[in-house]
Amino acid sequence: MKEMREEIKQQPLYDEQCWNAVLKRDRAADGSFVFAVRSTGIYCRPSCPARRPRRENVAFYQLPAEAETAGFRPCKRCHPELAQVPVPQAELIEEICSYIEAHLEAPLHLAELSAHFHLSPYHLQRTFKRVKGISPRQYAESCRLGQFKARLQNGEPVTSALYDAGYQSSSSLYGRVPTQLGMTPTAYRQGGKGMHINYDISKTPLGYVLMAATERGVAAVRFGESEKELETELEHEYPQASLVRDGQHIQPWMLLLLHHLQGRPMQQAGVPLDVQASAFQWKVWKALQAIPVGSTRSYGEIAKAIGEPTAARGVARACATNPVAVFIPCHRVIRANGEAGGYHWGVERKQQLLALEKTAAIQEHAGEPELATSR
Repeated sequence: MKEMREEIKQQPLYDEQCWNAVLKRDRAADGSFVFAVRSTGIYCRPSCPARRPRRENVAFYQLPAEAETAGFRPCKRCHPELAQVPVPQAELIEEICSYIEAHLEAPLHLAELSAHFHLSPYHLQRTFKRVKGISPRQYAESCRLGQFKARLQNGEPVTSALYDAGYQSSSSLYGRVPTQLGMTPTAYRQGGKGMHINYDISKTPLGYVLMAATERGVAAVRFGESEKELETELEHEYPQASLVRDGQHIQPWMLLLLHHLQGRPMQQAGVPLDVQASAFQWKVWKALQAIPVGSTRSYGEIAKAIGEPTAARGVARACATNPVAVFIPCHRVIRANGEAGGYHWGVERKQQLLALEKTAAIQEHAGEPELATSR
């Protein structure tokens, strides 16, 4: 079986070996491929307990996203879209990650990386993105950024921190970091020193909500169980910033949010955001904002929408790191099987938001007048 699994993980799939795994209901092959049944329009894991189909009706795909692109639906018994990546691939990718982390001082070239691990560049890139949700280059960049941030927090000067973290020059650092930190490196090292942030907290049907904004726009929207909890989180993130509870400066945006939570959907495009992130996160968040009120999308559907069909895990991480609830509607992303999935501010709040928006969409579709919101 080990030999068969090693074969399956390479390109292309070997149909007869896959079929044998399906006939045996081999759990060891789960995650290596899925099989789709043309007569039912459903795809499954190799170990699915359902009755075996006729061989001529079966097609094999390496990834659930590929089966869904071909028009097949995930089986509701075995949930193939949730299958874990097989251990051999996961172990390989962990070895590659360790290698990248140990060689951050030099630029990463896919050709050199693939030669070191005796894999084709295409297969390495595809497998890495499948397991991690990002490319090897993006992983290396995230490691450099993580080291850089840690060194700044430890008080190391910016100049030495950037070279110690593996950046080749100050231009390579400053070309990337401001869009990922949301402030200059020096300001980050000093805990947001020099930044002025207005915030306010309101009680809503979903609990307390904090909104914070800089002069450029809304920077944070968070739900919590108490005002103290929310204020403590904000102070921890920006310990040296000037934090002022001043509802007047953010009143127009807060009113939009409160109206939305009362069933009067807002137009998100008109709300300025001061939310900095990686290019991948921005692609995901823009796709989330395109989901109509009252509708949902799966993580896989968002991955396809941004042109990264194998990055469903990366999409999930981008949703989990969204700092602006509702304005970036990560609550509209659910699992492919229809379950709510996770939510940074609690699954119950996610379900409440979805129910609220669905009701509002039905009412609007029925011709009820839309209540005006003030800006």
